[in-house]
Amino acid sequence: MRLVPITKCEPGMKLAKKIFSQEGMVLLGENMELTQKLITRLSECGIQYIYISDARTDDIVLPSLISEDTLRVALKDIRSNFREMMDRPKKKGVTYPFIAQPFKQMMNMIIDDLSGHQDAMIMLLDMGSVDHYLYQHSLNVCVYTTLLGMSHGYSREELTTLGMGALLHDIGKTQVSINVLKKPGTLTQDEFQAMKQHARIGFELLKDEPNMPLLVAHCAFQHHERLDGSGYPRGIKGDEIHDYAKWIGLVDSYDAMTTNRIYRAPMLPHHAIERLYAGSGTLYEQKMLQLFRDKVAIYPIGITVKLQTGESGVVVDLNSTYPHRPIVRILSNEAGEQLAIPYEIDLSKQLTVMITHVNDDPKDKLVPSI
Repeated sequence: MRLVPITKCEPGMKLAKKIFSQEGMVLLGENMELTQKLITRLSECGIQYIYISDARTDDIVLPSLISEDTLRVALKDIRSNFREMMDRPKKKGVTYPFIAQPFKQMMNMIIDDLSGHQDAMIMLLDMGSVDHYLYQHSLNVCVYTTLLGMSHGYSREELTTLGMGALLHDIGKTQVSINVLKKPGTLTQDEFQAMKQHARIGFELLKDEPNMPLLVAHCAFQHHERLDGSGYPRGIKGDEIHDYAKWIGLVDSYDAMTTNRIYRAPMLPHHAIERLYAGSGTLYEQKMLQLFRDKVAIYPIGITVKLQTGESGVVVDLNSTYPHRPIVRILSNEAGEQLAIPYEIDLSKQLTVMITHVNDDPKDKLVPSI
């Protein structure tokens, strides 16, 4: 399979990976042949990339951080519980079910799945989801943060609290006007102030929730605070911010940059990492950022890259020791001619060869190695 921008998809291409709905149900299955109508509809739903079958790359195996069952259950539970939160202020006097138990069960499933992939790289999760941004974002941040927590050495109990904090970090947005959340243009000052309140609101929603660690509420409260005190809502700094909130804040920023938003297209991972590093030591802990960088698949498996030699190919595997130097299957030569017999280059061994562009697009130039 290969990862193709929706703008470069053509009728007749076949899906190599399922497309899921916001309920976690399969909308389009593997081997579904694309029509122009389907391509247009996927684009309208905010999907920027899809995995396409290709005879020369069909042996590429995309590792899954979490199982399809876990993905389906998680999206369904996140959606149902978040929607209950959205309805709470509208129905006074109604008793709502507590949310701690379903989210703990969800975390057990996620931790069990990730325990078999502790050495895995962080791969973009939402390439194939037609979804409400808030639901998928919450799951992405949870999975990425939990995997980082495993690499950091947290115990299972600590991972459960950290993961729940990540799952629920944006729960306060359930009380923000949908018109503000989905506004395609720049927010007004009043709208931005209203948006910033989601951190405080999240804390208020979670702090008295039965069987919910208070630390989970503080993760919601602090995930937009920054080392230098430039964050919100309280402008606390350094050690005043809990480490869990620091991890979540870092991952939240990364996922926000690499996920399609109503007001802009997503960045590719190598651009997002560069942006994060601009805040090293001021916005984010340097050691946390280094571990995160070492765990991120900067060039996702299946993506098309161009080398300084002029050759083009597809990323077929990752080098965990050198994430910015993957293994590339060369499909066309420097003249743009398709090769009858593709071959592979391990960039961790060919140190003089560099990636210069992604998706054959000059705008997606190589970010200098960090």
